[in-house]
Amino acid sequence: MKNALTQVQIKNAGDGKLQDGGGLILRKKSESGKWIYRYSHLGKRREMGLGTWPTVSLSEARKTRDQWATLLASGQDPIETRRQQQAEEVAQRDQDDPSFSELVSLVFEARKESLRGQGTRGRWRSPLDLYAIPSFGKKAGSKVSKWDVVECLRPIWRDKHPTAKKTIERIRIVLRSAKLMGFPTDPDVVDAAQEMLGVVKHVAQPMRSVPWQKIPDLYKQLGDTTAGRCNQWIILTLIRMDAAKRASVDEIEGNIWTVPSDHIKGQEGKVLDFRVPLPAQALQFVEDAKTLEQKYLFPGLNPKKPITDAAVEKCLREMKAGGTPHGFRASFRTWVQETQACSWEVSETILGHTIGGKTERAYARSDLLDLRLVAMQKWADFVTGSASVVVPLRGSQV
Repeated sequence: MKNALTQVQIKNAGDGKLQDGGGLILRKKSESGKWIYRYSHLGKRREMGLGTWPTVSLSEARKTRDQWATLLASGQDPIETRRQQQAEEVAQRDQDDPSFSELVSLVFEARKESLRGQGTRGRWRSPLDLYAIPSFGKKAGSKVSKWDVVECLRPIWRDKHPTAKKTIERIRIVLRSAKLMGFPTDPDVVDAAQEMLGVVKHVAQPMRSVPWQKIPDLYKQLGDTTAGRCNQWIILTLIRMDAAKRASVDEIEGNIWTVPSDHIKGQEGKVLDFRVPLPAQALQFVEDAKTLEQKYLFPGLNPKKPITDAAVEKCLREMKAGGTPHGFRASFRTWVQETQACSWEVSETILGHTIGGKTERAYARSDLLDLRLVAMQKWADFVTGSASVVVPLRGSQV
């Protein structure tokens, strides 16, 4: 069978469905993808997941496809066979006492569908991988004691309390979930360890921000570098850096930028696409990208990828701006407070914050797009030291 794909073709291909032949398909999106084996059994078409790309390489996906194709040729259904195999493995596993490290993997796999980017964006495992697993990861889950947790966290409990707090919560989740799965773990050891570690009076430090009065001068100094322009875009749109740096031409229609839900902070499945009305000054960034035939408004060294967080943050550090990209949102919010440029409700909606309780939100469904455009244009005029007429909204109103 002649293979249709190569590693280079996959890397350079855009989003979409890539066919390799023999029923092997890669559904690619951005820099990742999902391998699918499509086949028919007893007249019914079925699709079987073979893992994610690039974690599973093209050659590995083909090898796995061939193994299941051989089984199919014998008259068996690959999906049903794998399901039965997994059930047998789970039954056997339930009789064992896995190590804490193994329990972390089991719990993470069970939870990752509810996490942003399947847990990679929020680095759900990070505190466990950095602190808990090196300390007592090889111990059987049933043997993890309060002393293990204490010795793991004592060095950072006071000096790095936010990190320690996050780590102990993750340990609690792992042991509690493992117990619900039927493993002999004791989640109460975490509560005991927390009591032993003691109370810490930690005052959270707000994100450093540039005083709003200094934003116009900073905006002018940011210059024409890609990182500087990205910071200017964040100032004008007030969108978090993760979404701002990935802004692409195809997300913008008229003067409405629709930020995809998977670029927005929040729990998986509980965030929606977010419409941003663009002030006149922001539209120039879009026109520049179109003129240069760029996909991203702010491409990185590899033009097929957006600029990195590190580059955007480094720009401000080198300028000694005294704030962070995320801090621009606080600058705007303080400007609103002190100038009364718009209502609290409008400013909070601009920042993408949830307003009101669940019942209230069920009835108040407007995203205040027109009012947000007026407020954001006032902010853009202040930031750039110009005065302009609000451009009526153009683009999808759905």
